[in-house]
Amino acid sequence: MRALRWDGHRLAVARDVPDPVAGPGEAVVAVRLAGICRTDLEITRGYLDFRGTPGHEWVGDVVAAADPALAGARVVGEINAGCGTCAACRAGLARHCPTRRVTGIVGADGAFAERLVLPVRNLRRVPDAVPDRVAVFVEPVAAAFEILDQLGSVAGARAVVLGDGKLGVLVAQVLLQAGAAVTLAGRHPEKLARAAALGLAAGDAAPGADLVIDATGSAGGLAAALELVRPRGTIVLKTTVAGEHRLDLARAVIDEVTIVGSRCGRFEPAIDALAAGRVSVAPLVDAVYPLDDAAAAFARAAAPGTFKVLIDPRS
Repeated sequence: MRALRWDGHRLAVARDVPDPVAGPGEAVVAVRLAGICRTDLEITRGYLDFRGTPGHEWVGDVVAAADPALAGARVVGEINAGCGTCAACRAGLARHCPTRRVTGIVGADGAFAERLVLPVRNLRRVPDAVPDRVAVFVEPVAAAFEILDQLGSVAGARAVVLGDGKLGVLVAQVLLQAGAAVTLAGRHPEKLARAAALGLAAGDAAPGADLVIDATGSAGGLAAALELVRPRGTIVLKTTVAGEHRLDLARAVIDEVTIVGSRCGRFEPAIDALAAGRVSVAPLVDAVYPLDDAAAAFARAAAPGTFKVLIDPRS
């Protein structure tokens, strides 16, 4: 099959990658669409030393599985494959399994390919009313909802989302729907204008926020968040970068700031929100590239002012 491969130096589409084979409890999925996110870009800069096929935001059709009821089902898939037996897995937190594989990120090939394989327990059916260009956003929308799972109610909170990229816009929508007063702060006027068209307050942020989300994709995001959060406020870190973070944490100690790392989330709230139209994602799609042009797709995704770029492995 064809698949986009990263060897630590360059991205290239290979045409002789072995077809994935489902093992016990697994399924093979034919990918319909896959989205490029910031983590994929960071992988090409050395993040986690990944080698293989990246891509973890996708929608596709089951083509092989031990359970015949899954045949032909249109699905998305949670990206963390845990061992299933450790304490984290038994608690429903496979994302923290110490031996987990993560689709397209750690130890498992991802979705920038014609097909991929993953555990059946990771699959979630996509409602018929949700088109592919919306379903491909389930994973990042789930990551946005993870903030609510971690913090509980944010109703009435003054929140600032740092970062006007794809994740920042999704987080801002989720927090707004949850009752927070949200400001989306960024450095790209064209992105902020598009965010404003989605009903988000986009512009400069003032210090004193109850809650600050770092979705900048920059090593300087935490330092910026510390300048904006009030004493005893909360910062949520969504940024993953290949580079090192260097900052003075004295401000966090003096102001007694709570800093929360936040990563993947449950898919069910994301699917429900997308099906109901509570989170708008279609306006974020800037381009769709065929798999053979995946390297060009990555270049477009990395360009300033770009929101979401998708790859269609069927073309």
